[in-house]
Amino acid sequence: LQKELLKYKQEARNLQGIKDALQQRLIQQDASVLQLKQELLRANMDKEELQNQNADLQRKVEERNRLLAEYKKELCQKDRHLQQHQTRLDEMLRQLSEASYQQVDLERELEHKEALLAHCMKKEAEE
Repeated sequence: LQKELLKYKQEARNLQGIKDALQQRLIQQDASVLQLKQELLRANMDKEELQNQNADLQRKVEERNRLLAEYKKELCQKDRHLQQHQTRLDEMLRQLSEASYQQVDLERELEHKEALLAHCMKKEAEE
């Protein structure tokens, strides 16, 4: 009986050692799980922050695209106005050029008539 008792005590000690080792291992695993949960929480928080930043950047891009479209529209309108003004300016320059040619023609005609008048006056004075 004593041998059997010693045998069972030895087995109980072995089992207790195994139990202690398993409990230690369980504690380590629990610590690892806790650490992983913390890392997962941090990763989720980082992911959420990145999503928020992404959404904010997306809004800014959309706003800038909207402004860019407005600026392009305004630029097209200003280009049309500029083209209209350029056309009017070209027409006015053409008219000014024509008026200048007419003025030169009229000045020549006036000089010619003044010369004729002077010639007629000279003739009349001689007569």
